[in-house]
Amino acid sequence: MKVQNGANVSVHYRGTLNDGTEFDNSKIRGKALSFQVGAGKMLPGFDRAVVGMTTGQTKKINLVSDEAYGPRIPDAIQVVPKTAFGADFEFLVGEVVQGNGPKGPFLAKIQEEREEEVLLDFNHPLAGEDLNFEIELVSIDETATTSWNPSMKKAQLLEFAKADGLKVTTRSTKAQIIEALEGK
Repeated sequence: MKVQNGANVSVHYRGTLNDGTEFDNSKIRGKALSFQVGAGKMLPGFDRAVVGMTTGQTKKINLVSDEAYGPRIPDAIQVVPKTAFGADFEFLVGEVVQGNGPKGPFLAKIQEEREEEVLLDFNHPLAGEDLNFEIELVSIDETATTSWNPSMKKAQLLEFAKADGLKVTTRSTKAQIIEALEGK
């Protein structure tokens, strides 16, 4: 069986930067990553790469930064007064800090420590990086691909409709696709 949109899958993966630096490896953690293909929880390029794979198959992909975590945004580097931290806080350049700000919880890397303030980088740690993945499909939950439901994304519904030979296109609205699936 090949992976289709909507399938629940488990994969092992190894992520590296172009210089070979490994940034993640599910095998080292000893646990495969499970997700629903096409549900929008994964990087889109990673999601697309899994479609069509079969159990046991391994695939290598490269995602340029725009397909991964996007470019580094200079405005995401901000000056924060040291008084925003506890009195005993130890500032270590390169360390990641977490906290709650006006927009909710955040993670940021300490880029520079100054006398009265720190420079925090709120960019995703992998922003601006091209990412390489070696993906091994461990399993496919076959039950997840046998039926559709209205809460699925339009792209998933379109896959089911096309698989059933229904006359829908990418220009069809989600409601039109659901109507076609219900009327089959």
